[in-house]
Amino acid sequence: LIYDSFAQYLVTEKGYDEDLLTLAPDSLDFCCKGLVLDIEEGDFLKLAEDGTVLRASHGTKSMTSEEILETYGRREWKHFNTVSGMVSRSAKYYLYDNYFDLPGALLCARVVDSLDQHDGQKKYDFWKDMVAAVQHNYKITAFKEDCGMYFPEVKNHPDKYLQRCPKSVKKWLKQLKSAGKILLLITSSHSDYCRLLCEHILGNDFEEYFDIVITNALKPGFFSHTPNQRPFRTLENDEEQEALLSLDKPGWYSQGNAIQLYELLKKMTGKLDPKVVYFGDSMHSDIFPARHYSNWETVFILEELLGDEVTVSAETESEPLEKKGKYEGDQPKAPYFVSKQWGSFFVDRLPGLENAEETLVRTWSCKCISTYSTIAIPSLEAIADLPLDYRFTRFSNSSATAGYYPSPPRELLPNEESVTMK
Repeated sequence: LIYDSFAQYLVTEKGYDEDLLTLAPDSLDFCCKGLVLDIEEGDFLKLAEDGTVLRASHGTKSMTSEEILETYGRREWKHFNTVSGMVSRSAKYYLYDNYFDLPGALLCARVVDSLDQHDGQKKYDFWKDMVAAVQHNYKITAFKEDCGMYFPEVKNHPDKYLQRCPKSVKKWLKQLKSAGKILLLITSSHSDYCRLLCEHILGNDFEEYFDIVITNALKPGFFSHTPNQRPFRTLENDEEQEALLSLDKPGWYSQGNAIQLYELLKKMTGKLDPKVVYFGDSMHSDIFPARHYSNWETVFILEELLGDEVTVSAETESEPLEKKGKYEGDQPKAPYFVSKQWGSFFVDRLPGLENAEETLVRTWSCKCISTYSTIAIPSLEAIADLPLDYRFTRFSNSSATAGYYPSPPRELLPNEESVTMK
């Protein structure tokens, strides 16, 4: 749906090739988190932790090891310094780091293929149109106005796109609340879309699970901006009202900043430095800024940790329905299958060297996980049944794998261990 909603806009509003509207099912294999699009060159890159290029494609076409070495050499990619600082967005590259915008990567790659075929151009200028497609589908008024393709479709067929929250997770949220924890929901979605999702996923009483709900939070800015730059606003009928000078009580708010939120948490807990644990699935919008600016504990929800086990459960017909793989029925394989084109999210071999043993390196995405998250889990369900005082082992300087729960990805284990795991 995300792919179609962007493609539709490019074709009808911006005159792009109609071929973009048809999607071969296996082409979704191109979608792999952690890719960086070099906008001017039309190249997608998978980076090692030191910034060298491990794999690349021009448009959808994979580059050979020779081509990668010839184009990028064995040195840090030219924008690695800014991309790895993660603080700035740039007009020169775009980082695909969550499932919500990932289908855009495939669309951009196909746009490059199409432009090459027709114009044979060397520098690319499609990005502004891509941004316009995103804004058309996701702007704050789009839900209310039935604008674009995305919101009307989710409104009309929520069951097709949304998965209900497992009982174990609802129970866990209630346990946390009963134990005196303050629960927050912070989302960049606007309040009308957030309500649709939460009612469908948690039920009509979803607001009872949370003390504070913040919508249109515009992360990562929520963490990096000051109260003056990004004040909180109240909502009336999903319309944002005047800016608040401070946050005085729990409730539902829009926009805002982590500084004033933390002041409210101090007041609510009666503690000078209340501890916050923040769960998120985007390194760029959730995990990095919450750790870097607010110094919160961060739990990275990383579906890639499900690895190959999920495809097994999808084929076990005898399983009760709720136990089955997450993306059943007529859909393509789950989004966290390992891409054939891009390989493992966590490690890869350096291009061009024959002796594979010494040349297995961690990806830059993998390094970010142990640098900025406290722990990483495949889903909330994976921890929902644990006692609330369960002690997790966190990532630390001495161990880049300790923080993965329930276990590190197989590719990160030394060879002997991965053999015994099979």
